[in-house]
Amino acid sequence: MTLTLDHCRALDAQDPLAPLRGHFQLPPGVIYLDGNSLGVLPKATAARVADVVTREWGTDLIKSWNSAGWFDLPQRLGDQLAPLVGAGPGELVCTDSTSINLFKVLSAALNIARSQGPARRRIVSERSNFPTDLYIAEGLARERGLTLDLVEPEGITAALGPDVAVLMLTHVNYRTGAMHDMAALTAAAHAHGVLCVWDLAHSAGAVPVDLRGADADFAIGCGYKYLNGGPGAPAFVWAHPRHASAGWQPLSGWWGHAAPFAFTPDYQPAPGITRYLCGTQPIISLSALQCGLDVFSAAEALGGMAALRTKSLALTDLFIALVEQRCAGHGLGLVTPRAHAQRGSQVCLMREAQAGDPRELGTGAYAIVQALIARGVIGDFRKGDAPDSASAAPMPDILRFGFTPLYVGFEDVWHAVEHLRQVLASGEWQRPEFNRSHAVT
Repeated sequence: MTLTLDHCRALDAQDPLAPLRGHFQLPPGVIYLDGNSLGVLPKATAARVADVVTREWGTDLIKSWNSAGWFDLPQRLGDQLAPLVGAGPGELVCTDSTSINLFKVLSAALNIARSQGPARRRIVSERSNFPTDLYIAEGLARERGLTLDLVEPEGITAALGPDVAVLMLTHVNYRTGAMHDMAALTAAAHAHGVLCVWDLAHSAGAVPVDLRGADADFAIGCGYKYLNGGPGAPAFVWAHPRHASAGWQPLSGWWGHAAPFAFTPDYQPAPGITRYLCGTQPIISLSALQCGLDVFSAAEALGGMAALRTKSLALTDLFIALVEQRCAGHGLGLVTPRAHAQRGSQVCLMREAQAGDPRELGTGAYAIVQALIARGVIGDFRKGDAPDSASAAPMPDILRFGFTPLYVGFEDVWHAVEHLRQVLASGEWQRPEFNRSHAVT
């Protein structure tokens, strides 16, 4: 079937989630396909932050720790977020950054593994895992005299064994959009006595997650992508109740103390997930994150995460079909899996160099993204690299497009692909201004 603009408009007219777009401040003339990197501003956020600054801080001052509920905000937001990732009440807190939270839970998991015996000397992760996760793991491995083994996705289960302490994976791969089977891999790890740490940065708020159902051990994720908490928004951390009170996490700050205002000189960790807090909480940033989470509360009445997932798959299916229909002959290839069970909420493309392309511009992936951004179609680019072993496949340059079902529509997809077609057909991407590197890609 040949897809048309009218077909896309009909899908929008039938979309039960369409009213959610009204919760967001979308710039006119922009098709935003980068919510997997930074979510859009909720309309409620500016007024909420202003109220925190001018009234709660400016007028009520320190009283707001009690009167405005600042003190327990990490836990309240954690309870609001928990259903999106299959966690229970009191099991999750919003705090710190993804990297810091990963350091906490990976350290805790390694401590638990050490208690099982000295043989568990390896951390296993995916070679193309998000770099900050690998850097944190590398640092802890170096500090503790452990080995960090990086494997291809198809080699994960074979890498597990009695010498592995922790399997650390990102649920949806940031480069490819490929989604792991969390339940199956967790079960495979547990069969070898291995603990599982999951990074939900590219899945929380975009795809259904069931941490309890998968029997995961620890999870972390960020608040500024699909959760729309703003740049640098606080992240979140979850520990299965069987682990939450088992030992200390390494950043034993006063906010994780059982009685922080008792001011005792010795550390007494709070029970459960509260001990994964550290220092004084960033109240203004947490309040902004709450506005992003509030939209998911509104989405619950429209079908919640199941409805969001249905729309996400429809959007990404449409994008793939339109690219293949309208951009054929320009060397684009699909990197993201076609199978729904293996796909997150993004589509990643690669491009083979074509006859007539300037050799110094290579495949043009970066420049194509820059040309699209200049047209108001905002995606992003991720650099490929050479394999680090003879058995590893090279990573291509990636044109990356995220589809946030809260505010992206089907007509948006049509126009995005039409702009892509024009950029490729005209050679517009070859212009010098699109081939100058920026600090952020």
